[in-house]
Amino acid sequence: MRIQKIASTIASTLILMVFLVLITAVVISKASGGEPSFFGYQIKTVLSGSMEPGIQTGSVIAIKPGGDMTRFQKGDVITFTNPDNILITHRVVEAELNSALGEASYTTKGDNNDAADSAAVSSTNVVGQYAGVTIPYVGYAMNFAVSKAGSVVLMIIPGLLLLLYALYSSWKAVAALENKNAQPGGTSGPDPLSDLIP
Repeated sequence: MRIQKIASTIASTLILMVFLVLITAVVISKASGGEPSFFGYQIKTVLSGSMEPGIQTGSVIAIKPGGDMTRFQKGDVITFTNPDNILITHRVVEAELNSALGEASYTTKGDNNDAADSAAVSSTNVVGQYAGVTIPYVGYAMNFAVSKAGSVVLMIIPGLLLLLYALYSSWKAVAALENKNAQPGGTSGPDPLSDLIP
């Protein structure tokens, strides 16, 4: 039981640390106007269920940008922009290379979708390849963190926590002082009246 408790504590701590690091990376990247990235991998939030169960709605995923975008084969999972300029992460089900143009065309499909995507994806619209790393549910928190409301909350909460801690510390110190004075034989100092009465 003790080993199980220790393992659970370590796992919880690691998850919290990863979450905090991801949030920090996203906030810093957004503040500087860049894409959220971490050790060369871009961090993307998945807000649809088209790739479930492998990639859950609300997950964050890591993608590796750059490289030859014509290299992808059937079975690879890529992130690309669709005609509406929305980022999508789907699996390649068919790849065709146009050597004359030096471009590739991919037919993609979400693992949870019944049919392939209606429009083929040009290699020029591919952002990167899914790196196989997904962290469930963190995407919701990250989206909130980079929103206006989230930014305000992230600035206010640490200040409120410090204020509450200061108030708690002061209350604890006053309570300890009162307890000390209330105890019999407590040092409450000399009584000036008793010194004056003979």
